[in-house]
Amino acid sequence: MTHSQLSEAGRQELICSYPVTLRSVGQCTDRIMTWIDSGSIAKYLICANPHSLVEAEKDPEFKRAILHADLVLPDGIGIVVASKMLRGRIRERITGSDIFRSVSRRLSDQGYGRVFFLGSTKSNLAEIKQKMAMDYPGISAVGSYSPPFKPRFSDIDNADMIDAVNRFRPDVLWVGMTAPKQEKWIYGNRDRLNVRFSGAIGAVFDFYIGRVKRSHPVFQKTGLEWLPRLLRQPRRLWRRTLLSAPRFLSMVVRTRIN
Repeated sequence: MTHSQLSEAGRQELICSYPVTLRSVGQCTDRIMTWIDSGSIAKYLICANPHSLVEAEKDPEFKRAILHADLVLPDGIGIVVASKMLRGRIRERITGSDIFRSVSRRLSDQGYGRVFFLGSTKSNLAEIKQKMAMDYPGISAVGSYSPPFKPRFSDIDNADMIDAVNRFRPDVLWVGMTAPKQEKWIYGNRDRLNVRFSGAIGAVFDFYIGRVKRSHPVFQKTGLEWLPRLLRQPRRLWRRTLLSAPRFLSMVVRTRIN
């Protein structure tokens, strides 16, 4: 194992066998900027929460996508609670929104960065690019692509998506599709993408343009951001809240016992 691998291992913590970063938002941003500046290829980030780790236990491809990610964020208060139960050191959650805004701010302040958006609808993508131009004028939002809404992409769909991204050779690829589709897509195509860094950030596209409102900061700080969202979208979110949470707790307890 090289020095860099040892150093990276020291900045991660295993939560039920999944390596979750111990870095702060600023340190994660530093890491991502290093990849961008050094010309790295195919580095990628995912956001881990109790629901995603439970689903990964049933989906080998999703599990591989998480295990091979270069940064796994503790996105979800359940990850913080699990770390405490396992006598770990994770003390705050880091969301995809946190990283999206932090990296965008850093790129804009430094006056460079080619960014591509993959996912959502054409109208939403147009809004994102307009808002980015106002919020982060130092960034070049070079392109976007709205893939077809279907459970699985065909080979033709995949080729079109990869070609749309590679045509612009972006420094950063933000992918806003549903999990685990987005993580599996990045993992399965990382060697075909001419991109320095990819971030699977899910609903952040909708949060950013206000299509979906994030919970009040009080709920965010207390780890209850999921509660208002559950009340607003019970049919969509009840399964991950009422089924995945107990299963994740069981995984953590088994890990603690073992």
